[in-house]
Amino acid sequence: GKAWYDQRKLFAEYPVAILGTSNCVLLPEESYKDRMFTTSIARLPGVKYISGYDYTEVIEKAKTLPDLEDKPGTYKLKTGFSTSVVASLVDKIRELVNAGKIRHFFVVGGCDVPFKRNEYYREFVQKLPKETVVITLACGKFRINDLDLGEIEGIPRLIDVGQCNDTIVAIEIAEALAKAFNVPVTDLPLTLVLTWMEQKAVAILWTLLALGLKNIYVGPIIPAWVNEDILKVLTTEFGIKAISEPERDINEILKV
Repeated sequence: GKAWYDQRKLFAEYPVAILGTSNCVLLPEESYKDRMFTTSIARLPGVKYISGYDYTEVIEKAKTLPDLEDKPGTYKLKTGFSTSVVASLVDKIRELVNAGKIRHFFVVGGCDVPFKRNEYYREFVQKLPKETVVITLACGKFRINDLDLGEIEGIPRLIDVGQCNDTIVAIEIAEALAKAFNVPVTDLPLTLVLTWMEQKAVAILWTLLALGLKNIYVGPIIPAWVNEDILKVLTTEFGIKAISEPERDINEILKV
């Protein structure tokens, strides 16, 4: 997969049946419109909508389509890190943190947009010190999930926990780490560096703030609905910051 804005190219390229389930779907190209379906909150004009959980039509359509061709990849991705997987490594992570071998955790990701400004996030991760671990998720992860950041004594430095709907996994991982260190989540050496695009991403941000998380970096720009009064509350009460330049932000976070 790739980010939501790549779907027209990807869906046209691969002869598969497609089921859209979220508001990230785009108006389809004619080349794949007849093999696209939507359900739940997602609807598109001229596309078959499936009510309920009977996906027989999707399955039958898939059976009529040709097999996918084998295409050698250019890199391997590690993904699917659930809460249980990371929780099983908590003792090792605590050992590495106490030894100074893991200095800081970052959550880098969110709802991406095809702006040049969003190249910030890849550069940010590339410039992080080797004593840091990055948790990534949602469409923003596709800017960095091909990077080989290596490991810290068996702990991957890049942990891909899934898509935007898996935000709860990142929260549960933070809670597991907080429990392991016997501190509130807000006292963890953890910084969120997020990209936002639409209302779902904003709803997730409200959730993070409700959990008490502060000093979150947000980009690529300040949302249009943030007027002067709202911005004052976000910055003074919650420490929300707009991204600037990768190296500058890293130095500020790590107090270099």
